[in-house]
Amino acid sequence: MGVSVTVAVLCGALALALPAPFVTEAPGPTFNTVGSVDGRRLISVDGRPTYPTTGDLDLTTVYVKGGPNGPLNAVDAFGAWLDPTRSVAPTELLYPPDLTTQELEQSNTVAMTNSQQDAIAAALTYEKIPFTRTLTVARVVDGTPASGRLRDGDVLEKVGGRTVNGIDDVRGAVADAAGKPLRLQVRNAGANRTVSITPARGQGGSWQLGVALAATYRFPFAVSIGLDNVGGPSAGMMFALGIIDTITPGALTGGKHIAGTGTISADGTVGPIGGIAQKMQGARDEGAGLFLAPGANCSDVVGHVPGGLTVVRVDTLDGAVRAVRTAASGGDLGALPRCG
Repeated sequence: MGVSVTVAVLCGALALALPAPFVTEAPGPTFNTVGSVDGRRLISVDGRPTYPTTGDLDLTTVYVKGGPNGPLNAVDAFGAWLDPTRSVAPTELLYPPDLTTQELEQSNTVAMTNSQQDAIAAALTYEKIPFTRTLTVARVVDGTPASGRLRDGDVLEKVGGRTVNGIDDVRGAVADAAGKPLRLQVRNAGANRTVSITPARGQGGSWQLGVALAATYRFPFAVSIGLDNVGGPSAGMMFALGIIDTITPGALTGGKHIAGTGTISADGTVGPIGGIAQKMQGARDEGAGLFLAPGANCSDVVGHVPGGLTVVRVDTLDGAVRAVRTAASGGDLGALPRCG
């Protein structure tokens, strides 16, 4: 009997230690985009005057464990179920079954790099500082209209007679073609050529060429963002706010402690992110009084706001700047857009 009990206990302990098919999210650290990390400015600018500032514009992060992020055992998963500041979800709902840790890290690194470039573009757009932008073919999808006609590295110069300044020019030209042949002027390795492609409807019903496009920017001055071991695109909006504060006189925050999250596009559109409940908790734990949340995440915000934290809905960089300035001046935060 004693042997049976011992074996049962050992088997139970082994089961608790085995990897669990879940992913947990917990509040991660915050980083002040107008402050310093390990003794160096998080945002540095070369080639344009910068100005001292005060206060905090914190980007927020999430600790993720399980799946391709690293092993998670049953004890960890059960602990997360009991902790209201953490979340638990089946791995299969968040990641493809064959995604490796290396692939996830590479994807997050690329997303972070792109978000930083988009943040610089959005900040300069907000400040009406001109810059140039090109769209390059990053990948041609096999079996699509572009297959065999466009190549990786092609720079789109004109689509359907429109000069390409951004993705909206391409989308508009493709939509206007409505399945009719479309002429594209492209450049690759110094050589120009013209190709004709007939768009086809994608799974969502929209007209598509079948390419993945990457934006390349040329800015009038250098902006460097130094933040290691953080990946993904969700800090884009806070990077943009930090850049605006850095290159304009005065303290954008008025010395207040403000945090937020959200992707950013070059035109200033703020997009949704994951783990917002954990990010709000992490912001409050670090002393933030105001949190900027993407409007598309409002359903996840309602019911999860920590005590003492005011959450404002933002859909654009303009709206985010307005919210920060309202807080800085001691204005009525209740007059700003809210979730719920």
